[in-house]
Amino acid sequence: MNIGELASAADVSTDTVRYYEKQKLLPTPLRQPNGYRSYGPEHLGTLRFVRSAQGLGFSLREIRDVLPALAQGRFKRGQIEERLQAKLAEIDQHMALLRQRRKELLATFASLQCAPDAPLAPAQATTKAHSASAQARGRKPAGTHLLK
Repeated sequence: MNIGELASAADVSTDTVRYYEKQKLLPTPLRQPNGYRSYGPEHLGTLRFVRSAQGLGFSLREIRDVLPALAQGRFKRGQIEERLQAKLAEIDQHMALLRQRRKELLATFASLQCAPDAPLAPAQATTKAHSASAQARGRKPAGTHLLK
């Protein structure tokens, strides 16, 4: 199949196919006598695997690292499970950070709602935001010991 047919079958653009080739994510295709690339079912399978792994949050580098072993059938179930567990832990960490930032944003918003019509200089707004976010984290805002 040609590049357009491969791209269509994998639901990606031809630019994506070319990019993945440059990034060594796809095996080098054979060339037809007219110079066009010729792709086989292994290219389509690899392309679908790359897109699926990306959808699960794996980077192209992470995907590229496992492709040779997968292609040669040397990648074992336990290795796949390890990588999936590591990705889950990474996502859990990121979600915890996002939950914390959400709390900080809500605390900042609440502190600004206390006096909605009062004008704030930029420095005051950031100080209020910093104080609110520190309170959301259960800490004293920086510099509060100077106010005692």
